[in-house]
Amino acid sequence: MTASAAIAASPARDTGRLRRMSLALFLGGFSTFSLLYCVQPLLPTFARTFGLSPAQSAMALSLSTATLAIAILLAGGAAQRLNLKTLMFGSMVLAAACNLASALAPTWPLLLLARAAEGLLLGGVPAVAMTYLAEETEASDLAAAMGLYVAGTAFGGMAGRVGMGLLLATFDWRMAMAAIGAIDLVAAFAFFALLPKPRHVRAPAPEHLSDRLKTWGQAWRRPGLLALFGLGFCLTGVFVALFNYVEFRLEGAPYHLSQTQVGLIFLVYAFGVWSSSTAGRLAQRYGRRRLLLVGLAVILAGIALTLPTSLVAIIAGIALVTTGFFIAHAVASGWVGRLAGPAKSQSAALYLLFYYAGSSLAGAAGGWFWRHGAWPAVAGFTAVLVLAGVALALRIPREDPS
Repeated sequence: MTASAAIAASPARDTGRLRRMSLALFLGGFSTFSLLYCVQPLLPTFARTFGLSPAQSAMALSLSTATLAIAILLAGGAAQRLNLKTLMFGSMVLAAACNLASALAPTWPLLLLARAAEGLLLGGVPAVAMTYLAEETEASDLAAAMGLYVAGTAFGGMAGRVGMGLLLATFDWRMAMAAIGAIDLVAAFAFFALLPKPRHVRAPAPEHLSDRLKTWGQAWRRPGLLALFGLGFCLTGVFVALFNYVEFRLEGAPYHLSQTQVGLIFLVYAFGVWSSSTAGRLAQRYGRRRLLLVGLAVILAGIALTLPTSLVAIIAGIALVTTGFFIAHAVASGWVGRLAGPAKSQSAALYLLFYYAGSSLAGAAGGWFWRHGAWPAVAGFTAVLVLAGVALALRIPREDPS
C-alpha cells in the first residue's frame, strides 16, 4: 500500500505530518531559489567589475540553470534508489557551500565554475520535492501542498533578490553573496529537522540505461505531459528574460536607480508567494486549465504595462508578471503529478528539465534582444513566449486520464 493509500484509509488525516512536510518543503524551495537567483541583482555589477556585456553577465544565472536542468535528469534517476530526504538535504548544503565559493572567486571564469557546480548540486531538490509530494500526500492535498512549495520558491526568489539589494547598501557584492550562502546553510538544517521520513516504499531503480529511457518514453506518451513540459519552458523563459534585463533598464536613464532601489522592486515577489499558495485551491474550484489561462493572460497584461516609461507602470507590470507566472507554474507543476501515472519521478524531472532550459536559453537570448532593440524588443520576445504557452495550455486534456 502506498503512503497516500495508507493515509486515505486511516480514520483521521495526519495533519501534523502534513504541516511539517509543507513547511520543510517551503524551506527547500526558499533555499533553492534564493541561491539560484541571488546573482540576478548583481548582473550590472558583474558587467562593471569584470568588463562584460549584459548578455555575458547573465551567464552567472544562465549557466547555473543550464547545469540544474541537466542535474534534474540525474536526480530523477537517483530518486528511484536513494532516500529522498537525504538527497535533498545534501544538495542544499553543498549548493550553499558553492555560493560561498562564488563569493570568494577572484576571476570571472572561476565564479562561473562555482555557479555551474551550484546549479548541478541544486538539481537534487526541485524534481525530488515534486516526487516526494506526489508520493507522500493524499490526492486531495497535493495541489495545496505543491502550491505551498512553489510559494517557498517565490519567497526564496524574493529573498535572494531583495536581500541582495539590501545587503549591497552596506557590503560589497562578495560579502552579500557569502551572507546568502550562510543563511541557506541554516535553512538546509531546518529543512532536515522538519521533513518527515518518507513512508513510501520505493521500487528498485532500473539497472540499465535502456530501462530508464523506457520509463522516460512512457512519461512522454502520457496525454498532456508534453504540452506541460513546453509550457514550463515558456513560463520560466518569460520570467527570467524580463527580470534579467529590467535591472539594466532601471539603472540607466532616465531612472538611474541604485542597486538597493532596484532590489526593493523585487518585493513584488510577495504577490507570487500569495498567488502560488492559493493557486492549488483555486484550481480545484475552477479547473486547472481555466486557471492556467488566467495566469498566462495576467503575464501578458504585465508585459504590456512595462512598455511605458512611467516607473509606476513598470513596477505594476512586474507585479502582474510575477503574479501570473506563479499562478501558472503552481498549476502546471501540480498537474504534472496528476497526469504522470506511475512515472511521477521521471515526469517531474522532464518538466523541470524544460523549465530550467527555458531559463537558460531565453535568459541568454534576451540579451540579444536587449542589445538590438532595447526594452521593446525584450517585451516583444517574451510576449511571443506567452502566446506559445497559451497554445500549449489549450492542448492539455480537460480531464485527468485516471
